[in-house]
Amino acid sequence: MLPYTLVIEHAAQVLTLAGGPTARPLAGTNLHDWTIIEQGYVACQGDKIVAVGHMADLDLAHITPETRLLDASGCVVMPGLVECHTHLVFGGNRAHEFERKLRGESYLDILASGGGILSTVRATRAATEMELLENALHHLEGFRRYGITTLEAKSGYGLDRDTELRLVRVARAAGRQQPVRVVPTFLGAHVVPPEFKEAGPRAYVDFILREVLSDLKGEAAFVDIFCEQGAFPLEVARYFLEQAHKMGFSLKIHAEQLHDLGGCEMAAALGATSIDHCDYLTPAAAARIAQQTQGQTVAVLLPLVPLFLRQEKYAPAREFINNGLPVALSTDFNPGSCPSKNLWLALSVACLKMGFTPKEAVAAATLNAAWAIGHAADCGSLEPGKRADLLVLNVGSVAEIPYWLGENPVRDVVIAGERV
Repeated sequence: MLPYTLVIEHAAQVLTLAGGPTARPLAGTNLHDWTIIEQGYVACQGDKIVAVGHMADLDLAHITPETRLLDASGCVVMPGLVECHTHLVFGGNRAHEFERKLRGESYLDILASGGGILSTVRATRAATEMELLENALHHLEGFRRYGITTLEAKSGYGLDRDTELRLVRVARAAGRQQPVRVVPTFLGAHVVPPEFKEAGPRAYVDFILREVLSDLKGEAAFVDIFCEQGAFPLEVARYFLEQAHKMGFSLKIHAEQLHDLGGCEMAAALGATSIDHCDYLTPAAAARIAQQTQGQTVAVLLPLVPLFLRQEKYAPAREFINNGLPVALSTDFNPGSCPSKNLWLALSVACLKMGFTPKEAVAAATLNAAWAIGHAADCGSLEPGKRADLLVLNVGSVAEIPYWLGENPVRDVVIAGERV
């Protein structure tokens, strides 16, 4: 009988995220119909959870003098947050464009003038690999303080072969040098780079398919593309995702952020793991996606983006949920449209502007976020056999989590069984 190495005990509530279907993301009523244990504990052996239950049922025979005890009296214990949509690695910042936004210039106006994403591309290409790594490690430390234990990191600010591969390489290196697990995604098709302005979007994605993707095998499981006016049209996005899928990559898409171009339905029909942004995805289209994919494709919603861009349109998440589409929440941390790592604030805004309940918001930032990056088998819920990634929060109930607007409730972070 192996002893417990860590026990988090006397929690006011343990948010297990357990009790729903195991073979697909939480959707519909399952998004809030998961188990909360009052006055509970979580026990770990090494980097795995081995027991979760009521304090009255804690088996003291597994506790030895070497067992570390973490008192969570009056606190919520929950899974570590999973950040399923970030642009972690980039050079510089876009604070100089913030005033332009405040004067009324739109996201697409700034992009069309050579700013926006292209501004960050210039800064990223000019940065050394060490500078990019130092920036990534700095941001990961900030994410860890907010309770993020697994994080997806997109490339997309190189837009040439060498820089894009460097961004993936830096993301992987950053994941090895600190506790937060990093999952790279290739977003070389972010916008068309200046070198391909005359040749156009199709020529650029052909270049990616021919010159870049073969070097990403084993380095990034997912490819992504921005299907939007000013970026990649629907048919080019379809072609790129079809070809990338044939090469063995799993699929994601940025779509329906600013216009309804049909990108979400197209990508979902190709088996995309996630469809991201979705502010202009209609409830009817969401219902079709949920039915066609049998609830396997996750809509990743990013409420801090319209907040920062001062837009009125937020994804109609309440209708997505009611129509059976699985939803996840993320910040979309990036230098242009969301320079924030505060996923707790995103949960609050999701409740205020998108119709989430507190339990639904927590599920969307943990288990469903894990589904959105292919890691639901080992994180996102507190269940025996999963990696021991968990948080102790300075709140007494799940209802308080989105209530304290903008605050960071994290008291303790445990990653792979170690307090960090």
